[in-house]
Amino acid sequence: MPEPTLIFSDLRFPEGARWRDGRLWFSDMHTGQVFSSDPGARTLEEVTVVDDQPSGLGWLPDGSLLISCMTDRVVRRLGPDGALEDFADVSHLTRSPINDLVTMPDGRTFLGGFGYDLYADAPQRPGPIFRIDADGRPVVVDEDMVFPNGSVVLPGTSTLVVAETWAARLTAFDIDDRGDLVDKRVWAELPPGSTPDGICVDALGAVWVSSIGTSEFIRVEEGGRVTRTIGVDGRCATDCVLGGPDGTTLFLLTSNSWQPSETSVRSGRVEAVEVDVAGPTT
Repeated sequence: MPEPTLIFSDLRFPEGARWRDGRLWFSDMHTGQVFSSDPGARTLEEVTVVDDQPSGLGWLPDGSLLISCMTDRVVRRLGPDGALEDFADVSHLTRSPINDLVTMPDGRTFLGGFGYDLYADAPQRPGPIFRIDADGRPVVVDEDMVFPNGSVVLPGTSTLVVAETWAARLTAFDIDDRGDLVDKRVWAELPPGSTPDGICVDALGAVWVSSIGTSEFIRVEEGGRVTRTIGVDGRCATDCVLGGPDGTTLFLLTSNSWQPSETSVRSGRVEAVEVDVAGPTT
């Protein structure tokens, strides 16, 4: 098996990995930066900086970038002129931080929330999933998730898959014509001890899972069969995405810790490894 190759370093806590228009995009949660990069040339461009902790990224049909701003509980929109504006404010729907998101081609976004204040060591509580319509209107579509985290829509389907970090599983929903989530079910139970963070999907519908607490990236099929494991030597596996010229490059985002006070040494990295199955073409 090929070993991962270092692409970028000197980051704090890279998250929100996306592949779009031939470029790798990600946020650095503990610096407020959002980056776009050319991994082949190893050039990194700062797209914007938010006065918050940026997490998930998505794009509206007009090409505007959406950024999940965790502590403000607001999804912000970066327009073509580079100006940031509030797109969807969910602070009236939750008191705890928001997290990762996925945006569909029609502009609807599904966004997860912690459900409790993880950083204050508060007792665990169920977390919500919000649907944000293309006009920015938010609504709660599920409120009984165990720390909803990374999310994907399976290729060629209307199936949303969401990582539940503290439940060691991937949970699926069907998205109905109104955008509501129905037929909630366990898509895959993960190996004991797994703590799924960011996820991505490949062209065959298998999901790559970043297991932050077990320092590994695993490829999982529906039902829970693990077909490949990539270890990262005790580091926090935070997110991953498929991209590159052929779609078969798996970009691995890691850091030494998830605690803001422990990432000041800038141990965050982006590495890359070739895999057998490419990402979806759309």
